[in-house]
Amino acid sequence: MPQWLEIVFRTLSSVVVMFIVTKLLGKRQISQLSLFEYITGISIGNIAGYISMDTDTQWYLGFVAIGTWSLMSIGMEYATMKSRAVGGFVDGKGTVLIKNGSILEKNLFKEKLTLDELLEQLRKKSVFKVSEIEFAVMEKSGEINLLLKKENQPLTPSMLGWKMSREQETQTVMMDGQVLQEPLKETGLDEDWLRHELAKLKVKPENVFLAQVDAKKQLTVQTGSLDGSLEPNSLTPRQQLLATLQQAKADLDQFGHFARTDEEREALLSGSRQLDQVIRLAQPELK
Repeated sequence: MPQWLEIVFRTLSSVVVMFIVTKLLGKRQISQLSLFEYITGISIGNIAGYISMDTDTQWYLGFVAIGTWSLMSIGMEYATMKSRAVGGFVDGKGTVLIKNGSILEKNLFKEKLTLDELLEQLRKKSVFKVSEIEFAVMEKSGEINLLLKKENQPLTPSMLGWKMSREQETQTVMMDGQVLQEPLKETGLDEDWLRHELAKLKVKPENVFLAQVDAKKQLTVQTGSLDGSLEPNSLTPRQQLLATLQQAKADLDQFGHFARTDEEREALLSGSRQLDQVIRLAQPELK
């Protein structure tokens, strides 16, 4: 066998074996690899290169080495799942870097992290003031996660006692001009509806780059051009005005229930009643 053909055969064999080994070792991202897994990955890669290019030795023994490394890695993963002590030794543990707005200098030194690097990671989390942080920890993967103090956390509906309706996943129903039957079925719609909506937008199915349907059965279409996204406007300007007035009334009612004083509550509810009268008078003209 010519030497170049032998190298091609070895390389293809290495690729197949590496693919199988990767599937066996799991789908962790590079940032999630433990130290042992990182060493295993480098070693297996080096062995694969040796199998491809070293023509002077018994190259097939490299597959034995890859198999040994793979079994060791799988065994170590199993041990870390079964034992917290082994997991803590192999994968390491999280380290608290900030507590109650104060940086823990000893832990920062322990993780060999400079102050500039810490501040950079905080800025990536949109936090620019250390004193606003209740708790920050460096995870085993090296990522820094944090919890803001109560007074600095963004306002959420649950803090106001509001109960929100469940948000359903937006389904991608078309890609590159092809209808995706399973996601379309998940929406409870069919191809006839989809083609009808595309006709309303004056878009041919073969020109659709991406089409999605949200929880409100609203279709959004991307053509891949500078036109941007196309959405059917099912409401007339008058209907949109009516919907805006009704939303404003609902907001006044909601804010009125959570007012701090009786005076504020009465002012908000009074405004809601007046707006309700306006809606009733204007509704026949806005439908």
